[in-house]
Amino acid sequence: MASPDKVDAVDEMREKFRTSNGAVVTAYTGLTVAQLQELRRSLGENAQYRVVKNTLTKIAANEAGINQLDDLFTGSSAVAFVTGDPVVAAKGLRDFAKDNPALEIKGGVLDGKALSADEIKKLADLESREVLLSKLAGAMKAKQSQAAALFQAPLSKFIRTAEALRQKQSEQGGAGEPAPAEAAAE
Repeated sequence: MASPDKVDAVDEMREKFRTSNGAVVTAYTGLTVAQLQELRRSLGENAQYRVVKNTLTKIAANEAGINQLDDLFTGSSAVAFVTGDPVVAAKGLRDFAKDNPALEIKGGVLDGKALSADEIKKLADLESREVLLSKLAGAMKAKQSQAAALFQAPLSKFIRTAEALRQKQSEQGGAGEPAPAEAAAE
């Protein structure tokens, strides 16, 4: 029978797996406590970094419906539970690993899809969600301006033509008199 502490730990991690956008598994052997605290601060609100016990974490992940990570839980393991922008969390882990080679990204999961260490590094190379959304908004605004110009040109031409016809009609004596073509036909 499992001890109450272990049951609580599994329950807590299972909930973290369920409520997170993703999770990144790392090896941390060789990092000092101060370096781990620095890593946690650098991730900020985008992820919560926890040193974990492999067996309990496997159980929690499997209970949360995530079985893609089982092979990653060997040796020293820690998990960054991503709650914010996954790109920002991946950048934080990648940048920290550059300065601290003892941190090794093993792999992870994002929205139920397993990611290799290389895929997480590629994710880190993307621009943040906010930057991508503002670029999309800018592109949509440019397309909207182009579309408005396309519709505006024919409309302006129609209005000018209608105005020219109206002026021509008023110069010929108004709407009551027949146009020259109609007068010649009489």
